[in-house]
Amino acid sequence: MSIKNLLIVTVLVLSFQQLTAQRNFDEYNRLGITGGLTLFDINTSDFTTKQGQGFTGGFTTRGSFRNGFDLIYGINFIQSNIEILASDVTESRNLEYSIIGAQINFLASLNIVEHHLSLEFGPILNVNGKMKLKDEAYENYIVDGYTTVRAQDIEDISSFNFRLMGGLTAGLKSFRLGAHYQYGLTNMLNNLNEKDISEFEDVKGNSSTFIISAVLYF
Repeated sequence: MSIKNLLIVTVLVLSFQQLTAQRNFDEYNRLGITGGLTLFDINTSDFTTKQGQGFTGGFTTRGSFRNGFDLIYGINFIQSNIEILASDVTESRNLEYSIIGAQINFLASLNIVEHHLSLEFGPILNVNGKMKLKDEAYENYIVDGYTTVRAQDIEDISSFNFRLMGGLTAGLKSFRLGAHYQYGLTNMLNNLNEKDISEFEDVKGNSSTFIISAVLYF
């Protein structure tokens, strides 16, 4: 599924959710825009990584459901950064990589204080491009822990991953701040195992992302 198709599917889902909420419930159904800071890392024993900062932004909708629960749907575009240790004959350094992707989320929200404080949790479909090395001057550096694996050899990570997210949002009816954590349920490095590199044996890595965000509802 391309980013374009992902966007089309999300627009249809959001439209359906809006119609359903308006037909079945008399409380509220609100569309919003969201943005924030990401702190991304990969939990892996195969590379030496360092957490990097990125950003996210997108659209979300919150609709009342029942028994103190809301339902949240949305699409976010996300840019994540990470550093991975590599070296040549003269030096070792943390090389910067960037990942650009999109996410569809479907979350349940437990209203602790309605319109003001909520506990949110649910699944996320993450679609991304390569883990792109930012500076091609370092593409032939050897990744820490290997003898032949170059920095450019680890760019082709898996494009589709599922994550589980949980966190809190707090604020006003039309504006909230949030703190969430996403953990990757699937092996985002699995695609590397299919490369013709003898040193790659069962490479594993799960994404780990903290997000500090704000959302404005209309």
